[in-house]
Amino acid sequence: MQGTKLAAALLVTLGLLSACTQETQNQIGRSIQNWTGTNGVLEVYAADKLAKRFLKVDKLTTASGTTSNSDRPYRFGYGVLDANLNGVADAGEKRVYFEISDYSTSYVFYESPN
Repeated sequence: MQGTKLAAALLVTLGLLSACTQETQNQIGRSIQNWTGTNGVLEVYAADKLAKRFLKVDKLTTASGTTSNSDRPYRFGYGVLDANLNGVADAGEKRVYFEISDYSTSYVFYESPN
């Protein structure tokens, strides 16, 4: 009986997910990723020189207009500012909010190998 209830609940959940738009499914996937977290590194470059590094970034989010259904031209997130650019979140380096422009910012975002 317990297995039958579980199977029915699973079928209802799958049915609801299949009725969602692709964007809604993407948002659900991102919320699950946010909950589980990632260990991203964001490096921002000025020409060919590393200018800023953020560690322990869980995600980059594309900003959305509040009254329009269009994306804004920047991304934002939270991460530890690696002030000395040594690739380690040292004591005293704080978690901060950041924004980067999609148009003019040269950046690389990747999962930390550590």
